[in-house]
Amino acid sequence: HVQLVESGGGSVQAGGSLRLSCAASGDGYSSSAMGWFRQAPGKERQGVASIYRGGSSTYYADSVRGRFTISTDTPATTMYLQMNNLKAEDSAIYYCAATPARRLSLSTTDFLYWGQGTQVTVS
Repeated sequence: HVQLVESGGGSVQAGGSLRLSCAASGDGYSSSAMGWFRQAPGKERQGVASIYRGGSSTYYADSVRGRFTISTDTPATTMYLQMNNLKAEDSAIYYCAATPARRLSLSTTDFLYWGQGTQVTVS
């Protein structure tokens, strides 16, 4: 089992930056891959980026590629999402997620564990 806690959300003007963090605890074998997802009001949750725990490979949604960077720290206990050049359409609740499957994915159905979410508002 894995516990995930996000932090770092907030409000920022368009063109600004934010860095989200996701602290992971529990069974490391249950989080071979991790990801960031977001959900705007009235919309389905969508994948933003994913990474192998340990950071060897990454995968981005087209809408954020080149602006967002996903990474993990060396012990692979914290995952980050650096968000630059933010746009109003990036506003959403951002969730981190983990899966025991070693497969990069942006599909919600591929992830088993979820954090509680952190709000990002871009104006």
